[in-house]
Amino acid sequence: MAKSNAHRWGQIIGDVFEAATLEILQSVAEEHRLFLDSKGIRKARRGKLVQWQDVFGNFHDLDYVLERGGTEESIGIPVAFVETAWRKYTKHSKAKAQEIEAALSPLGVTYQDVQPFLGCVLSGEFTQPSLAQLRSKGIRVIHWDSDDVFAAFS
Repeated sequence: MAKSNAHRWGQIIGDVFEAATLEILQSVAEEHRLFLDSKGIRKARRGKLVQWQDVFGNFHDLDYVLERGGTEESIGIPVAFVETAWRKYTKHSKAKAQEIEAALSPLGVTYQDVQPFLGCVLSGEFTQPSLAQLRSKGIRVIHWDSDDVFAAFS
């Protein structure tokens, strides 16, 4: 299937956004002596995806997990689950918010004894109701709107 240049540009923006988030989270991990797990090979888990299982037996693919006591060889105690997303149009922002909530909320319940931070870093067009839904579930939201994103590229 052919993809438009606009679609490819959106992918590039999303990739740059994820890389910037990774850099910031790596700095936080180093400052607080935490292990940052992100997509890629890690001896402590199978495959390239970061997956955590909830109390209901479901596995969730995540962008980033900060772990106390984690290493390349062993899984630590989760202290933060962080998702990222970029949206060019508001059309699918509610669905993306629901997807993020469906991943983070059960993990918050599963690890409630350690009270992990549940958060998402969003950029682009997200409706206020979609942001409010995430916040109402205890998920912390950082959101940069499209104007801020495009200004960064100009």
